[in-house]
This record gives sequence, C-alpha cells and structure tokens, in this order.
Amino acid sequence: MSVRELVVLGTASQVPTRHRNHNGYFLRWDGEGLLFDPGEGTQRQMLRAGVAAHDINRICVTHFHGDHSLGLAGVIQRINLDKVPHPVTAHYPGSGQRFFDRLRYATAYRETVRLKQVPVSDDGVLAQTPAYTLEARRLSHPVESFGYRLTEPDGRRMLPELLAEHGITGPDVGRLQREGEVGGVRLEDVSEVRRGQRFAFIMDTRLCDGVHALAEGSDLLVIESTFLDEDESLALEHGHLTVGQAASVAREAGVRHLVLTHFSQRYGDPAVFEPQARAAGFDGELTVAHDLVRVPLPKRAVR
Repeated sequence: MSVRELVVLGTASQVPTRHRNHNGYFLRWDGEGLLFDPGEGTQRQMLRAGVAAHDINRICVTHFHGDHSLGLAGVIQRINLDKVPHPVTAHYPGSGQRFFDRLRYATAYRETVRLKQVPVSDDGVLAQTPAYTLEARRLSHPVESFGYRLTEPDGRRMLPELLAEHGITGPDVGRLQREGEVGGVRLEDVSEVRRGQRFAFIMDTRLCDGVHALAEGSDLLVIESTFLDEDESLALEHGHLTVGQAASVAREAGVRHLVLTHFSQRYGDPAVFEPQARAAGFDGELTVAHDLVRVPLPKRAVR
C-alpha cells in the first residue's frame, strides 16, 4: 500500500524555541522521500519521527538562511555514514552554491554516497519520474528563494458500470488499460480522468506570482505564516507572509488541506493562527503545524 504523508520535523522561524525546532519537512511519496529545508537539529528530529537517512531520495532547499539549511551538514554526513544504497539529489538556489559547498564539506567525513547537485536558477521543471514532476518557482525574499511543487501525472479511473455495459470483464480490463483498446472498446469509453495529486511547499516570501502558481489546485499546501495579521508591516519588511495572506492564497487556489508553519518566536502559542486563517475565508482542512505531526495527503477527490 502506497504512503503519501508529510512529516513535520520543525516549525520555528529564525530561532528554535523550547517547543519548536528549526524547519524541516519530510514528504513520503510512495517509495520515495523528499526532505525540504533541513534546519539545525533536523538529524535528531528525524530520529524522533522515525525517518531514516535511507528514506531520503531528494533534498530541496528553498534558500540559504540558517533556519532552512544549517542541518544540511549533519544530514549529508548521516547519509554517507549510513551508506545509503541509492543516489541522493539536492536542489537549492544556484546563487547559494558557496553556502551549499561549505555545508556539504563543513567537517571531515568519508563520502560513500553519490550526491547529485542540481541547483535551481529559474522557474521550471527540475525532475520528471513516473511518480511525479518536480518544479520550482521563484519567490520574493531578501535572498534568492524558490518554492517547490510536486505533481502526479493524471491517470484513468475505470467505471464498473461502463465496463459491464461494454462487456469488458476479467483479464480484458487489464489489457484495455495497457493497450488502450479491446474489441473496439476504447479506454476513454469506460473510464474517466483521475487527476494526479499535487503537493506544494512555500517558505520565506512576500506575496508574489510564484506563491499563487505553486499553490494552484494543491491537495496539500505547506506554507509559511510567520506573522499574525496585525504584524503585516513586519512581514512585508522582512519578506514573509501573514497567516491571513497565506490562508487567502489557499482559498483562491482551491487548496484542499492547508498546513501553516514557520511561526515567529514572538508568538507563544501557534493556536492563535487558526482563527485568523478562518477569518480570511479558508474553509478547507487546516493544520497549524507542530513538531513531529504527520499529515496524510487527502484522499483523492471524486469528480
């Protein structure tokens, strides 16, 4: 059985608190794992959450502020220490290559794993696999920053009543799926489009075109909401979103499950973010993230 879930490893912005680690987000997508923005302490949070180095296939860094990247050194060394048997690909802003190099080689260790570096320089597709397409979009922050979006290819959903009507049964169902036609009956005659699932990851940014493009139609959106609405001027000054802005983006984009995170240390209890998200008109599923929470992707929408 395939597993698609988000494991939240940390939810703090700028500095960790007693209850919130620096950022870190691990996405299980069937047999693959993508680690987003490993901040300081990510390796230990992985241990607490039951995420192994062997689970990581890709590392995606939005930008090179410490709360989103200082954990790279430990994670990369752990991947090598554990001799992960598959290559690992790292995506990050190309303008921060010097920071990536420093973190990758922060101390001496023995390299045992092929770490493929694929820096991001502009909007576009980064990788295509049978399970998903990974793309990046530029965000608006004081340093170069990119958000990421994972899109599953559309498939077909077989409709039993139409199969029966056309007399397609048993092995012929599988043959029809493979070949597209059996005995004059076409696949589209007995099925409908099954929309692929979509996941978006948006960290430090002001409102911009990239935010809306990434969020559009997402089944699960992970987005920073550093400030409450009354601190909008601070959000704009420092290149961040308020909770109301994040929730409005999700509402306009038709997001099914919204995950708010990256909370300023000025707020003791992130529970105060939910009322403002609802006040902005978002009425879908909502998670105000806390460390080590697991968020499954929503079940597929039935058209």
